[in-house]
This record gives sequence, structure tokens and C-alpha cells, in this order.
Amino acid sequence: MKWGILGTSFISGVMADAINADQASELYAVAGRSPTNVAAFAKQYGVAQTYMDFDALLQDEQVDIVYIALPNHLHHEFTIKAAARGKAILCEKSLSVDMEKSALALEAVKQHNVFFAEGLMYLHHPLSASLLDILSSGEIGELRSVQASYIAAIAQFVNPESKGALYNLGCYPVSLLHLVGKTMLGDNAFADRTMNAVGRKGDDGNVCESTLLMTFGEQQSASIHTAEDHGLKHHFTVLGSKGCVTMVSNPWLPTRENKLSVEVYETSEREVNLSAQGDAFSYQVRQVREAVAAGHKVLVKPCATPEDSYQIMQLLTEWESAAVSSNN
Repeated sequence: MKWGILGTSFISGVMADAINADQASELYAVAGRSPTNVAAFAKQYGVAQTYMDFDALLQDEQVDIVYIALPNHLHHEFTIKAAARGKAILCEKSLSVDMEKSALALEAVKQHNVFFAEGLMYLHHPLSASLLDILSSGEIGELRSVQASYIAAIAQFVNPESKGALYNLGCYPVSLLHLVGKTMLGDNAFADRTMNAVGRKGDDGNVCESTLLMTFGEQQSASIHTAEDHGLKHHFTVLGSKGCVTMVSNPWLPTRENKLSVEVYETSEREVNLSAQGDAFSYQVRQVREAVAAGHKVLVKPCATPEDSYQIMQLLTEWESAAVSSNN
């Protein structure tokens, strides 16, 4: 299965390593706008075909899967173009930066009947499935609340048009909240929701830090925090009527060794150690490649379907609106 990568950013290199490590995949092509960067990328990762034009890579009939590693605001444009060329698509998160662009991208995927997945790579890792197994077992009872935070000092590295912390980092806890809610409450978990937020804007005018308070379902709530200009810290806890689950290791960057903590209130606490065969990117490459080879158009739970990605974007854009309003 031949892969083509649009962009030569840091995340492109991470995915290049994962593609090269998959024996049934070939990193065939890369496209970028800087001749120096493209040449260096091709040399480092052993890429046979290089392009200085993104559209030219999409027109290459040998490319089976396109990985879109461009800034968020360009995702919809190249998802639409790749779909029109009949390519299988793995698009880096977030899906877009607004609902109009998100709808256009997914409509093109549907119209051309191509495979599509958003690059929420951690959902491919066994750690996510292990969390769902615990939640589905009933050990912590009914869902009551989710507490989450993800911060990282990445502001100096991201494109201002990518819309800041919510779409670069907040998408991780929001997407995991979305998965937890649907798992424990069903597909309509977030149909009846209220969202309030406070936010702080960075020098580029985007929200660089924000806390969201959401209510949903009959008696559920979530508190989510993210920031892009300080720290490297993660937290994710699911609180139930009988107990809680805390992700001890980073749920959004799982590796070969991972850990969860399961507590039954005032009764017991245990640690769950999970060994895996690789990191989240390696699982993502393999599962996308297998799905495309099998002729599937979407991934299966716990990975995100196009509809999941659309719903996650709805939560993110509403969070942004609430955070921006708090500044006015």
C-alpha cells in the first residue's frame, strides 16, 4: 500500500517513521513547498517520489493513501481534492476550523465514496479499547462526570490560522469525552447539552487557554481545560456512580507501556498495566492500511467515523464560541 504525505512538518516525520515500520506499507511520495525541506525529508525517510505541488501528488495514480499533514485550515481543501481523485484519506486532526468547511470536506468524501479517517491516532491504540472495556463492565457504575486537561507549550510552532489551542490540543480531551459519552450513554449522549467557557487569547488572536464546563444527558457534566503556551501535562478521569477511572499514563500519546487506575469508592483501588506492540502512530498506520485493503470506507469503534469527527467539531466550535464570548 503506497502512501503519499502532504507536508513536511514534525508530525509528517512521526508518521513517516510509522509507515516505514509497517511491512505492508510503502512511503512512496511526499509533497511540500520548500525544495530544501522536501529534499531533506525524502533523504531522511527514503521517499522515492517528491513533489513541489500538493495537487501533483494527488494526481499520482500510484498513491493509494494520502496523509494530509497540513495546518488545520487547509484540511478541508485537500480532503476535497483527494476525494475527487479517488484517494483513501487520513487527515490530521482537527478535521477543520469551522463547521462549514467540515461539512464540505465530509460531503466530498461521501460523494466520491472514498475511505476517510481523522488522525486521532490515540484511538487506534489498545489503551483506548481497554478504557472502554472498563467503562462497559459496570465496575464504576453510571457516568456522572469527566474531568480532563491537556496542555503543551506548542504555540511557537503552530500556524495562527489553525485557530489555536482548542483545535490543536483541546481536540484530544474533547474527542475522548465524546467516545466515553457515546459508550456509556448511547449515540445521543450530547444531543441535549449546555456549554459555558472562559478563555484567554494569545498574541495571534486565537484562544490559547480555556476551560469548558459542559452539561449533557440527564445528570452528566464535564470540565475540560487546555492551553498551548505552557507546560506538558495531561489528565483524564471518568467519574461514575460507584467508582472512577484515571488515565495515569498519557491517554493521547500511548506507547508500549501504559497504565490506568480504577477505584471503587471507599472500597478498592487497582492499577491496570497495559503492554502494547507499539505507539499510537504505528497502530494507526496498520489499521488504516488494513481497512483500505479490505475495501472499507470508515473505521470502527473506538476509532472515529466521519460522523464522529463531525460531532467532535461541533463540540470544538461551540467551545470556541463560548470562550471567545467570555472575552467580550
